[in-house]
Amino acid sequence: MPEANDGLPNIVLILADNLGWGELGCYGGGALRGAPTPRIDRLAAEGARFTNFNVESDCVPTRSALMTGRHPIRTGALQSVPAGLPQGIIPWEITLAQLVSGRGYATGCFGKWHLGDREGRYPKDRGFDEWYGIPRTSNESMFTASPGFDPEVVPLPYVMEGEAGAPARNLHVYDLEARRRIDGEITARTIEFIGRQVRARRPFFAYVPITQLHYPTLPHPQFAGRSGAGDFADAMIEMDCRVGEILDAVDALGAAGQTLFIFGSDNGPEFRRPWRGTAGPWMGTYHTSMEGALRVPFIMRWPGRIAPGAVTNEIVHIVDLYPTLARIAGAKLPADRPIDGVDQLDFLLGRQARSAREGFVYYIKQELRAAKWRDWKMHLVWEPEPNQGPNHLESPLLFNLTRDPKEETDVGTEASWVRGPIRRMIHAFQQSLKQHPPIPPGAADDYLP
Repeated sequence: MPEANDGLPNIVLILADNLGWGELGCYGGGALRGAPTPRIDRLAAEGARFTNFNVESDCVPTRSALMTGRHPIRTGALQSVPAGLPQGIIPWEITLAQLVSGRGYATGCFGKWHLGDREGRYPKDRGFDEWYGIPRTSNESMFTASPGFDPEVVPLPYVMEGEAGAPARNLHVYDLEARRRIDGEITARTIEFIGRQVRARRPFFAYVPITQLHYPTLPHPQFAGRSGAGDFADAMIEMDCRVGEILDAVDALGAAGQTLFIFGSDNGPEFRRPWRGTAGPWMGTYHTSMEGALRVPFIMRWPGRIAPGAVTNEIVHIVDLYPTLARIAGAKLPADRPIDGVDQLDFLLGRQARSAREGFVYYIKQELRAAKWRDWKMHLVWEPEPNQGPNHLESPLLFNLTRDPKEETDVGTEASWVRGPIRRMIHAFQQSLKQHPPIPPGAADDYLP
């Protein structure tokens, strides 16, 4: 049965885009980055803050992992793909939205999807009652301002909307002006959706994949110049404000105690300048296997259920949200496929002291790059900066992450015993891939593994 005070709890899940571990005030950034983040900092104080929450290598694989509870090497959703090419998760996958919808939840997706850009693969086809946002990514907003752009050979990017059972609609071109304004509209539509469901006394799942801080990192006109530190800091202030607006709406509606409110990021910081972000004490950016790519900010607030002010360095992975939120909603997991996520509800609610997870394997596209276990990380491929390698290692590098957060000193000789449990974890996962072959990237809708 669902774990709730009375009735099914609401779920609000805000996913920032390319927000590094070190950007927010509650993670050591904030004012140091030119942009105080008081609303998100307060959210952390009212809930639990995770310092060892892990994701996949970039936007698409993380979103696939969130929606399916499966590592992207299984789902074939491995990387961002230009418009007009097969992409996203195939209809065979059962999304988190489908699970909770089956329990009577109203479901809304407001923001960046990035898991399919044609009929049959939009959010409104994958368990969401309604959707507003972009099907792919924010760098497309630069297309129409780029010299030589030819809409005859590259489709114009659009902001879209849709409802379950009806075709999706193009609203307007996603250009640089739209890029500045979209998170304001995402927030407004999220608040309207939440209010509608609270008044109808219906449990809801609001998935809010906002677009900040993905490049081009441009703030809404109302926030331009607010920080005095440039566009990036202005966009951070906007992001903090948007999260606060949604929080205020939940609280004003009297729904705080019945709502699990989650804030996190899809991957580590941007590596491209002038939009490069920071991962704080960790080395690296997304598109690498460094801790700066894996670890992201993650906060959960659930008044009366999750202890306020808690901070944990236990390992949790984005795939764990799938079984955990399914249990909260009283939904059953698919039994015909491997689910890589583990149920973390007892850990979150303080019923057990440790995470239900000790480690995980880490792929970039179809290549096993690293594995993380307890306080250790073993790299099989070394590429600390994107596009500067990769170096396939004859002898893997091993780091103790508590003593060496920047992964600078190989301890593979003195701590060679650690390779045993890591290798066993890798072997078990690879055996699973043999027993349950991965879905190929770009597979057709009717593909069955």
